[in-house]
Amino acid sequence: MSKETISKKNFNRLKQIKVLLTDVDGVLTDGGMYYTEAGLVMKKFNAKDGMGVKLLRETGIKTGIISADKTPIAKKRADVLKFDFISYGVENKLDEVKKIISENGFTPEQIAFIGDDVNDLEVLDFVGLSICPKDAASQVIKKCHLVTPQKGGECVFRYISDLIIFTQK
Repeated sequence: MSKETISKKNFNRLKQIKVLLTDVDGVLTDGGMYYTEAGLVMKKFNAKDGMGVKLLRETGIKTGIISADKTPIAKKRADVLKFDFISYGVENKLDEVKKIISENGFTPEQIAFIGDDVNDLEVLDFVGLSICPKDAASQVIKKCHLVTPQKGGECVFRYISDLIIFTQK
């Protein structure tokens, strides 16, 4: 983890987090899609983000994916990493976040969300800690509490996992 300064307000937000939710394309991936001749889609994920899921689980922090992606790739990755909450092919991400909150007794302040594009704005406005990679859409960057030093697909999730763990020790 680098030694950049975290504001006191964001430090306090990080301390309250019980759930880290993320988008897939543009966060866990670089947003690129590879197509085979047969029309199959492939995406590249970083194993270090997977370790972030494991480390959060060991500290009692829940994790989840909420993605508009309708391909089975996001679900496969979520299943492999054993995310606690898996929602893909989602039209309204905010409804999914509210469902997680109501069904599990969380508050919005206990939820962190990592998003990168305009379809994430409602969630980013709603949660206690809004985060995006440095290459997110400009409207998203303006809304977020934290902008990571990494681009999407370059261990954004792991960076935030480490911050949460660090602040809660």
